[in-house]
Amino acid sequence: MKAESCKIGDGVYWVGTLDWDLRTYHGYTLKGTTYNAYLVFGKDKVALIDNTYPGTSSQMWGRIAHAFSCEKRDIAIDVIIQNHIERDHSGALLEIHKKFPKAPIYCTEIGEKGLLKHYPSLAGAGFIISKTGTTIDLGGRTLENVETPFLHWPDSMETFLAPNGILFSNDAFSQHLCYARRYDHDVPDAFLMEAAAKFYGNLLVYPSKLLVKKLDEFRRLGLAEKITMIAPGHGQIWTDPGRILSAYTGWATGVCENKVTIIYDTMHHSTQMMAHAIAEGLIAGGIDVKMYYLHEDERSEIVKDILTSKGICMGIPTIHDAPFPSIGDIIYYLKGLRFDHTGIKRGAVTFGSMGGKGGAVKIIADELTKAGFDVKEQMECYYVPDENELNQCFEIGRTFAATLLGK
Repeated sequence: MKAESCKIGDGVYWVGTLDWDLRTYHGYTLKGTTYNAYLVFGKDKVALIDNTYPGTSSQMWGRIAHAFSCEKRDIAIDVIIQNHIERDHSGALLEIHKKFPKAPIYCTEIGEKGLLKHYPSLAGAGFIISKTGTTIDLGGRTLENVETPFLHWPDSMETFLAPNGILFSNDAFSQHLCYARRYDHDVPDAFLMEAAAKFYGNLLVYPSKLLVKKLDEFRRLGLAEKITMIAPGHGQIWTDPGRILSAYTGWATGVCENKVTIIYDTMHHSTQMMAHAIAEGLIAGGIDVKMYYLHEDERSEIVKDILTSKGICMGIPTIHDAPFPSIGDIIYYLKGLRFDHTGIKRGAVTFGSMGGKGGAVKIIADELTKAGFDVKEQMECYYVPDENELNQCFEIGRTFAATLLGK
């Protein structure tokens, strides 16, 4: 397949793949993504950093051929750097190794074990185990690897190109976006940051404490001030790295907007009525509101807004004296993400309609507590809320707003 590379620096090319058609990945919805791979040319050697998803390599090979033609060199990859073992980063590794069997494969110790489980035929392929500080001399330029375990897998690693100041950051700082142009300034800023927040909220909340330590380590190693560009594993390349580094620092330490995310489902509109009344109270109290209806909305979008919210309100209908099933999905997801790992406990309110003996609101309050939220209020009404109960919902919203604003 014929495809052109994108030169992102002196002797550095993006040679990744545009996946226009992907709609679900890693548990959330999207409208395409990129599998970013990069070629770095030195005087003596050429390194390939990551590759692409299985079955999508024809684009990558076309871009690699174009990059070598731009450099007026015969195609020869001398070094393979595998920063992550997941198949969206390593799916073409077997093809690459077959074409360039003498090229060593740099990865972490855990990365080697994982790659051999994914691709057993790579046994004896010439792995070189990288630790933080491992350098690769390409001739006139040096790559330095930094272990980043659990950001977001145990094997994760990043690579820094010292002369150019480019950090090849693996999944960190990524966004699942698919655009023809490669840079952050090529898409609307608000849209870009929203996509970055969605990626962080769904994949990197759990290791937030580790992320803060890793950012500090980059500063101690003297790398942070040298970064002029961040080239992530997915999405747009950051030409203004300070902006995304600042955003990550905020997300990792629980910096939030004056906002509450309301999440609810409803069977006969009773819980919906309560949700809307609580929203009015929050707005009256000076808090912005994002509303999600679980019958239509899905968890990855919800999580993006929880990341930047000071609190959540969860509306739970009762069925068979238990929480409505759709609530279980988002609760299970939140328990895995652990939003309290960002350094704060977001406030929470649970509410809902019930028949019979009820109890679903308390069950979900207990589950939210286990997930790291600080439940401030619970309210359950019998069947349809009357005017007094809706007024009570309004006051719950206004009181919750005051609590979150420290009034």
